[in-house]
Amino acid sequence: MIVDDHPVVRDGLRGMFDRVADIEVVADASDGFEALAMARRARPDVVLMDLRMPGLDGMGAIKRLHADHPGIKVIVLTTYDTDADVMRAMAAGVAGYLLKDAPREELHRAVRTAAAGGAVLAPSVASAIIGRPPAQEPSPRELEVLRLVARGGANKEIARTLLISETTVKTHLKHVFAKLGVDSRAAAVVVAMERGLL
Repeated sequence: MIVDDHPVVRDGLRGMFDRVADIEVVADASDGFEALAMARRARPDVVLMDLRMPGLDGMGAIKRLHADHPGIKVIVLTTYDTDADVMRAMAAGVAGYLLKDAPREELHRAVRTAAAGGAVLAPSVASAIIGRPPAQEPSPRELEVLRLVARGGANKEIARTLLISETTVKTHLKHVFAKLGVDSRAAAVVVAMERGLL
């Protein structure tokens, strides 16, 4: 199944698989909600999932798909290869992460590999993960700051609550971003929740 909000992309991908004897496109969807409905009906083995879509985005759809249909393998197919996107997708248990400039043969190989229970990564994504230092957990104080961020606290409020300076709050957040491999407050909260840290 192909999930992408751009009809041209869906049509192009469908065309890439048209003449492949052992791969059949059984459905396509334009957002996460449609993907969940189509998955129930079409029962695909593998889903090619875009990340950025209106309504229910790719990450939301991936989590729901895994909960409802644990046997379906999901390959992220996107134009985004930021560390935060890659790490969130990996934490969600995807079978692969490819970029939309992947050659046709690489896509075919990826679908076959995922269907057989293997994992696939775009070379740029693999090198980013391999080059990454071992994951560090945020310190108890950093998690305290992040908990207050999750509750909607601004830096000034957090500083007042914890009796520290705003600069110290910013420093703690900078360390949290680095340790979680994210680049925003919202992403830090999401990743920390996914890891069970909050």
